[in-house]
Amino acid sequence: MQEIAAIAAPIKIRSRRLEDRAGWLGTLFLLPAVVYILALVGVPFVIAIAFSVTDVTVGDTSLDFVGLDNFRRIMNVDTMPQFRRALQNSFLFTLVAQILILVGANILALILSQDFRGKWLARMLIMMPWATPASLGVIGWKWLLDSKFAPIDWVLVQLGLLGPDTLLGPGSHMNFLGREGLAMASVIMVQVWRLMPLAAVILLAGFSSIDQELLDQAEVDGASFWRIHFRIRLPLILPIMSIALLFSLISIFGDIVVVFGLTTGGPVYYTHVLPTWAYVLGIQAGALSQGAATALFLFPVLLAVAILVLRNARRTEVT
Repeated sequence: MQEIAAIAAPIKIRSRRLEDRAGWLGTLFLLPAVVYILALVGVPFVIAIAFSVTDVTVGDTSLDFVGLDNFRRIMNVDTMPQFRRALQNSFLFTLVAQILILVGANILALILSQDFRGKWLARMLIMMPWATPASLGVIGWKWLLDSKFAPIDWVLVQLGLLGPDTLLGPGSHMNFLGREGLAMASVIMVQVWRLMPLAAVILLAGFSSIDQELLDQAEVDGASFWRIHFRIRLPLILPIMSIALLFSLISIFGDIVVVFGLTTGGPVYYTHVLPTWAYVLGIQAGALSQGAATALFLFPVLLAVAILVLRNARRTEVT
């Protein structure tokens, strides 16, 4: 027994020394995440860069260096107007949807922060759009916006808003996904529906962290609801709102499911965004090099947005 104890003692001391090394344990715990990110993001990113400066296609996989020719081709408005439209749509959809998300999330968070009967049920129903897989949600919206069987059209007809001598026109169908303006609005609406619940929950956590005594004191001093909200609540949760903003921006700007599942880029190519056009050009058309060059336009934009938002959040948190 003494011999076993003598052998076990150094092992215990050695294990304690390993446990006490915070830097070594931190590296060990982070290693799987780093390897996963490198395999999932780093390797495809390097391959995309290699493809973008070569003439690789589905039929010819030889990597012949062509420099920046692919970028010049996709940016040529005369031969490829789809890229310019996809780039414009990416910014337009993201900015408009983000404004609506922030406004709607603030309203939802304020409502959910109040005490009322059935609040748990309301929270569950509000979270359903975000918890539902994006592809299933898009399929549901595609049926709701169908050109012939849309329930929304039927409701508009019953309300007297759609049909002969009505506000929305003489037809019995709006054709949401077949008209340029309505198709773009439909994409934005689905993006807002999908991401607003998560933003609302994030803001709700921020509102819950505010000291209630501070709000009560403002009410005693005669501050109105709007003054309290814009001068106290919003400044205090600005760092948290920045994180919600960053998440929504990246999700919308890099999303392919909503546009591809709802309109497939149509009508014509008027609702394409950069991810969907990169897929069509690189996978469906077989021009891997030009598809990779299109996809790479996402990286500097998303990187700049992430740095800007995080720096702003850090600055507001410090001040």
